[in-house]
Amino acid sequence: MSHAVRLPRREFLHLAAAAAALAAGAWSARADTYPSRPVHLIVGFAAGSTTDILGRLMGQWLSRRLGQQFVIENRPGAGGNLGAEAMVRAAPDGYTLYMVPPAVAANATLYPNLSFNFIRDAAPVAGVVRVPNVVEVNPSVPVNSVSELIAYAKANPGKLSFASAGIGTASHLAGELFNRITGVNLAHVPYRGDGPAMADLVAGQVQVGFATMTASIAFIRAGKLHPLAVCTIKRSDALPGLPSASEFIPGYEASSWFGIAAPKDTPADIIERLNRETNAGLVDPAIKVRLDDMGGMPLDGSPADFGKLIADETDKWGKVIRDANIKAE
Repeated sequence: MSHAVRLPRREFLHLAAAAAALAAGAWSARADTYPSRPVHLIVGFAAGSTTDILGRLMGQWLSRRLGQQFVIENRPGAGGNLGAEAMVRAAPDGYTLYMVPPAVAANATLYPNLSFNFIRDAAPVAGVVRVPNVVEVNPSVPVNSVSELIAYAKANPGKLSFASAGIGTASHLAGELFNRITGVNLAHVPYRGDGPAMADLVAGQVQVGFATMTASIAFIRAGKLHPLAVCTIKRSDALPGLPSASEFIPGYEASSWFGIAAPKDTPADIIERLNRETNAGLVDPAIKVRLDDMGGMPLDGSPADFGKLIADETDKWGKVIRDANIKAE
């Protein structure tokens, strides 16, 4: 015959309190046990794109640091929107992340009927890198500075066109902002990606480009393109001696930036851990060399810093898109 063990009330309360404390301890230890299974890092563009290369670089680093595989999941389409939507719809548990491309800032205005709002529905985790765009010309264009380009464009209306990687891309918006601030009218010629745009710029089918340093640097080093300025406020170590466009056009800035985000309501301790490990990667010598090769500048900081960048850029490029009446393809 079994007898149920009856505990004195005081002892029962002590045990209940201990169990609650254990549960709380397990809760606070969650960031220490995270991740306990593979993490999916969604990339909204095809393999080989800048976003994909950066996603794989950071995924390998986080896999090593956190002891679980960070699986790159390419979901290209709709300018990165398919990947972004898959992330914001995922469970907010730290096991689905998104490699944030600069396109999220433009897409908020370019696609007015999106079923999600990135700023509202995503939790910023960490910035990774800022890559300058470059004002560059085919060597046949007789200019050696941004000032000369502006003067030449004004003296030869309709003669110059600029290539971009597609409507609403960073290289397109950089060119439109240049037109808007300087009062020139470089005609826009969109391509399907950086590859074909750079090929026609090198061949002289178009005369001007505002592509990222990553897409441009090999052609610049080979003497096939003539760089006039980087489009970041500060000069770039990747092309020493090249001025910043803002030295000629006050306030002009166009760069591509990348980082990591998670679905909103992802626990703060998990976001802090991912932020800490990502920032540690940005000072790792091997990763620094890779970012330098792309012409990139590490974008370390807090989740709030990255969130502010996304909000500021969404506002800035939204104005350019509305002013130039740019419509998504």
